[in-house]
Formats: sequence, structure tokens, C-alpha cells
Amino acid sequence: MCGIIGYTGKRDAVPIIIEGLKRLEYRGYDSAGIAVYADEAFGVAKRKGRIAELEAELAKVNISGNVGIGHTRWATHGEPNDVNSHPHLGEKSRIAVVHNGIIENYKQIKDTLEQKGIKFVSQTDSEVIAQLCEHYYDGDLMDAVIKVANALEGSYALGIMCLDEPDILMAIKKDNPLIVGISDDGNFIASDVPAILPHTKQVHYMNDKEIAILRADGVDFFNMQKEPIVRKPETITWTMEGAEKGGYPHFMLKEIMEQPRVLKETIANTLMDGANKTAIDSLDISHFNKVIITACGSACYAGVVGKYVFERLCRISVEVEFASEFRYKDPIVDDKTLVIVVSQSGETADTIGAMREAKKRGATTFAIVNVIGSAIAREADYTAYTAAGPEIAVASTKAFSAQLVLLYILAIRFAQKLGTIDDAKTAELIAEINNLPEKATEVLDHTDYIQKYAAGSINSKSVFFIGRNIDYAISFEGSLKLKEISYIHSEAYAGGELKHGTIALIEEGVLVVAIACCPNLYGKIFSNVEQVISRGARVLFVSTEDTKQTDKLSLVKLPQVHELFSPSLSVIALQLFSYYVAANKGLDIDKPRNLAKSVTVE
Repeated sequence: MCGIIGYTGKRDAVPIIIEGLKRLEYRGYDSAGIAVYADEAFGVAKRKGRIAELEAELAKVNISGNVGIGHTRWATHGEPNDVNSHPHLGEKSRIAVVHNGIIENYKQIKDTLEQKGIKFVSQTDSEVIAQLCEHYYDGDLMDAVIKVANALEGSYALGIMCLDEPDILMAIKKDNPLIVGISDDGNFIASDVPAILPHTKQVHYMNDKEIAILRADGVDFFNMQKEPIVRKPETITWTMEGAEKGGYPHFMLKEIMEQPRVLKETIANTLMDGANKTAIDSLDISHFNKVIITACGSACYAGVVGKYVFERLCRISVEVEFASEFRYKDPIVDDKTLVIVVSQSGETADTIGAMREAKKRGATTFAIVNVIGSAIAREADYTAYTAAGPEIAVASTKAFSAQLVLLYILAIRFAQKLGTIDDAKTAELIAEINNLPEKATEVLDHTDYIQKYAAGSINSKSVFFIGRNIDYAISFEGSLKLKEISYIHSEAYAGGELKHGTIALIEEGVLVVAIACCPNLYGKIFSNVEQVISRGARVLFVSTEDTKQTDKLSLVKLPQVHELFSPSLSVIALQLFSYYVAANKGLDIDKPRNLAKSVTVE
């Protein structure tokens, strides 16, 4: 959450920072600001609202310079307003700071500084960093930053400028992502790759408590003892096209449409020789008596689907835990436990915490992430990468689908090693996996009906998603997508549980989305559909089977697919339904209210 960018180089920093903030706006859009060193002072502009508001402010003032920092905010401490916006300055305006994270002991620091006569102007935890850094500064910015880092409790990624050292941009991080980009025209800090992708593909992923000193002509790294660190940059494989809308009205629709390609590339990267295959093949699954999948949000729901696939194929017990709960519940984990952590960004705070807790208790960790060099990728015992590329829309679509297919392949390979499926079954399942991209394209080629049905559903007050077995598992993600971008209340229920309470909520006109892709349970779920229709509900029926349509039942027909892998097709229909409901309501689909893309704070 929150987006940071900084630049020092030969060019004017302002347009570079503004463009970078636009590419980071998915991380937070409550307010935005910029500080640039010019004429022995900081030129600062900060505005509540979107980047466009900041641009309007900059049009009124003359701010330019070759060194600057910018920030787009997802509010934690202090309401969204101009004063609480970043960058924050010390009382003497000698230090400017942008911050992503949460400072847990900010009140104690603030009280101490106020007792020394230092006056604060904002309600944020972040201002204490600028004030404390300025308080410590005695002519050596690195010394001051080290003292600040030692004093802070919590998480942070910081970009820091000092008037007395105007050719320097300094950065440090702990438990929040920060990258350093290098180029011939200058050097960058950023929260995420898309912010600097137009300028460079050469990046360093910073480690915790590592200090970066950026100048126009180079970057140096140091540890907390001020000892130099030798770093080798990594090359980003993402393309600029992946971070652009490409003619689509929203990133979310573009990313939905990219799923056949993402599936194809993730499958190829995992089945062919390479890092993914090596990671999977080198893990001895027979060592473990339990598997735990832990993640947050959509990634956790990918894990719920994965549980059904793993248990069916591997015959091993699998638990799925929200990472935010796992890390605090005194989990039953030991050296016989395999913990699979799933995260698009690889920087999700709760998931990192869960992984570290698991490792501390002796578990082996296997990560599924989308970002090479991310914290989870670096710290996990084994790592496999999805091939989703940059995902800009806050609501995950293509990254979720890539996580699903990687979990499928992981389950198949583990089952093969355990001897719970033979070579013939393995070949059959892999063939089904290889056919998923083509079948996903089929679903996307027939979106008109979903779009039309969604247009008639915008006035729904509550929507219920039902399914059985793996169809129930994917209904969680369908429900989440609808609520997070359309703001319609929705819930996912096991079809067989309707009559144990939930059916009391069914009345005339209520919408029920039923998923039916398990042949042996088709009759069961259709019975549930008839039960809700008899009580006045209308049903959107997502199924691989033909079904007679009525005025109360509308069918979205999916291609035939093995039921274990059917979530890869049904989720596309559910994503499209949610997208078109939100689009017909005229909502800001890529930036839903109160949400941000990468949740790097608790």
C-alpha cells in the first residue's frame, strides 16, 4: 500500500515522478504529493485526491529540479487531506521523507520530540520520521538515517532528501517493498516495477535494513554499520505493453482478456525445464505429513481450490489459512509440515509474517509468487513463479488464474512422486492442463451474454454464490470480485448448507449465482437451484452442462473440462460478470474505494 518513487539524474524530476505516481496509483489514491530540490530549498506540492489533483496544483506553481521524491497514499494514520499527504518535512524544512508502512511506536517518538519543542503539523505516523531524522542530523545523512531506523518499530520503505546534501537521494526499507532502478539518465527508487519500467529494466531489490545512496551517476549500498555492499542488478522481463491499457477501457478487462496467454506461459514455464520445474522436482513431498496453504484475499481462495486438488490427487491432508490468522493462532507446524505461501506481489505483509512464523517452527516453505526478487521469493525455501506480468487493476484476475494453474501442476507432480496417480493418469491430467488456454479463449469469445445479464443485475442488493465441492471453492473468489468492484453485498455458500439457515435470506428477485461443473454433483446443486427459484430467486447458472433456460434461470455454458480444473474457466465467467456489473454502474473499476493493490501493512 502507498506508492513511492524517487529520481536523481540529468533530467527534470517532476514529470518523471508524476508519470511514476500514475503507474503506482493502484497502491493508494487518497492523496499524492511531490518534493523536489531546487534553488537551495524544497519545492513541495501535495493534494488530497487522485494524481490529477496534484497535476492541477503543479500547473499553478513553478517546481523543477533534478532530484525529487513522490508519493501516492493509502491512508492509515490521519484522514486523507492536503496536510496529511506525503512528502513530510521536518520542522526546519531541511529533511523531506516519503513513507510506505506503519510506525508502531510513533506516539512515543512524537511525545518525546514534542517535549523537546518540536511542532508537528499532521496526524500521520510518517511525519515523525522526518522530524526525527532532522533532529538526529548533524552533517551526515547516513548517520541520521541509521539512528532513525534503529528507533523505529514497525514497517517502512523510505525515500529521504536533505537540503545539506542536495546531490543525494537516500533509501532504506524494512518489511515493505522498495526497488532501486539504474539507468544512464539517472537512478530511481520505487515501490514497484511499473513506476520505472519506461526508463530502465535494471533493478536492485533492496533487503531489510539496507541503505541505498543514489546520485545522478551511480548507486551505492551499505549495511547498518556503514560497510559497503556489492550488489548485482537484476533484469526485469516485463514489457511496457504489459503495464499499459492497450486500448481497453480498464486494466481489469485487459487483464481478464490476457488470461489465455498467462495460462499458456505459466504452464510452459512450469512443465518445461527451468526454475519452476527445478523447484518442484527438488522437493521431497514424501517427507511431509501435512500441507498448509496460507495467503490473503484472492490468493487464499486460490489455495482453497488447491486444497481440493491436492487432497483428491495426493491423498494428503491440506489446510488453508488466511495468513493474517495463521501467524497469530499458535499454528500446529513442525518439520513434517509443508507450508505453501501464495502472493502476487511477494510483498504481502501478513503472508511474509506467516511464512516467517512457519519457518521459525521448522516448516519447509514453498512460495508461489509473481515477482522475481520479492521478499517472499528470496526467503522461501523453494519458489515457483507465475507468468502473469504486471497486474495493475486492484482486483486480481490474471494473477489468480496463474496461481491456480501452478497449484494444479504442483499437485499433479506431488501425486506422481507419492505414487497416488500412475503415469497414465499423470499424462491425462497434464493434457487437460495444456488445453486450458484454448478453453479459456472459448469463454472469452462469448462474453456478450454475460455482459447483457450483468446490465440487468446492477440493482441487486445481495448476491449469493453457491456450489458444491470445487465449485464451492471457486465461489469464494466470484463473491469477492463482485463485492470489491461493484460494492454489492455478496456471500459464498456451500449448496448443501442453504437449508441450514441461509435460505431464510432468499426472497423475490434475489440473485443467486450457481456454479455446476462437477458431473457427479450436478443433480445436487440443481436441486438447490430449484429450491431458491421456488422462493423467488433468479439464478445465473454457470455450468459445463446444457440446461433449459427459463425466466428465472439463465445459463452460462462453459467448455467441457476436467472438474478439478474447471475453476480456471468458471472464474473467468465470474470475473466478467463482476466487471460488467461495475461497468454498468459507472464505477472506478481499477481503483475500487478503500482498496489498494499490494497490502504491505497489517
